[in-house]
Formats: sequence, structure tokens, C-alpha cells
Amino acid sequence: MKQSDLHREHEPTAVAARLSAATRHSYLGDIVLGAVDGTVTTFAIVAGVVGAAQPNAVALVLGIANLLADGFSMAVGNYLSTKSERQIVDEVREREREHIEHVPEGEREEIRQIFASKGFEGDLLERIVDTITEDHGRWIDTMITEEHGLPLETPSPLRAGLVTFAAFVIAGFVPLAPFCWSVLQGGNGHVFAKSAVATAATFAVIGYFKGRLVRQSGLISAIETVAIGGVAAAVAYFVGVGLRPLIE
Repeated sequence: MKQSDLHREHEPTAVAARLSAATRHSYLGDIVLGAVDGTVTTFAIVAGVVGAAQPNAVALVLGIANLLADGFSMAVGNYLSTKSERQIVDEVREREREHIEHVPEGEREEIRQIFASKGFEGDLLERIVDTITEDHGRWIDTMITEEHGLPLETPSPLRAGLVTFAAFVIAGFVPLAPFCWSVLQGGNGHVFAKSAVATAATFAVIGYFKGRLVRQSGLISAIETVAIGGVAAAVAYFVGVGLRPLIE
């Protein structure tokens, strides 16, 4: 990063905006996870059907069934997981509220020891304790983050589930698009090859943006994602080939 950009990122307004944004949940991780899983699992099914030498219509039917069922399952799993995180924070918040009400001096001592461990001492430490404990909302928030290591803000379970499902279905349909076109138009030419190319391109795009998201090389992340998807597809394809005698 250039020095000028670094200094600009640390101006007061930029720092305030960054700290404010840090308390809000980003759903980009849900999008990337849903998109990668949707593409990998759908293309793996397509590869397995092709390996078993089954018609394109079979690949399309199984692919769509997986797309909707697995996408829904993943969305529900993310919804329940996110909801559990929110419930944990709410439970801790209520427990800390009760502790402050019934044993305030014990809770003050916890604040004192927390900030003493950070190097504060003497009058400065006592002023910090007084400042935090004079407002019960601030006091509870501090206990949640400092004692329990939990975030104050948690993502919306419903939004997390919907975002995951949408990303799964949209990205997961890419491997099926050539098969859908083939079934509707009645052609069979190089359908699996077209699906593989489209899927590889989707993997590359997802991997590139995933890399940029975590400040890694977009190219390396794209190659890694394509490789992972390729391995999954290869495994499914050769399983299909190996089990082909069972359906012939």
C-alpha cells in the first residue's frame, strides 16, 4: 500500500468510518461460502452423471434437485448457526445485567482486573473503572466483549440464510446451464466441456474476489479455488465411471 493511501486511511474521519463499519456484519463471507459450495456440489453431480454415461436430462434433473435441496439445507444451517450466536450474546447480556444488579462491586472488580491486565494502574485505572461503570449499557457491553470475547452485533439470521441460499443457487446453476440448453434445444455437442469451462470461470471469479476480500493474491486464490473444484469434480467423475457397470 502506498504511503499516501496509508496516511489517508488513518485520518480521523477515515478511522471513525472504519471503526463504525467494523461493528456491522458483512455478508460477503456468506456469499462466497454459498457460491463456492453451490458450484462445487452441482458440478460434482454433473461430473458423476457424465462419468456414469447417463443422458443430459438425468444430469439436469439431479443437478436441479441438488441445487434446491442442498441450497436450502445450507441456508437453514447458516440460519440456525447465526441464530445461536445471537442467542448466546443475548443470554450473556441478560446474565451480566443480573450480576451488575446483585453484585455490583464484584462486577466492578472484574472491570478493574480486566484493564489492570492491559497495563493500567493507579488513579488512571480507577477513572477507567468509574467511567465504564457509571453507564450500565457501556458496562454490560464491556463485559460482553472483554470478559466473554463476544461481538456486540451479530448478523441477521434470516438475511444470512437468504444470502447463502441465493449465492448457492445462482452460482450453482452455472454448471447446469449448458445441460439445460441442451435438453431444451435437443443438442448434445460438447455439453460437459462447456459446463466445465463455465464452472472453471465461475470458480476463478469467486476465488479472485475471495482473495481480494482477505487481502491475498487474487490470482493465487483463483487458482486455488479452481483446483479444489477440479479435484471434487474429478473424484465424482471417476466414481461415476467406476459404478457405471451397475446401471448398464
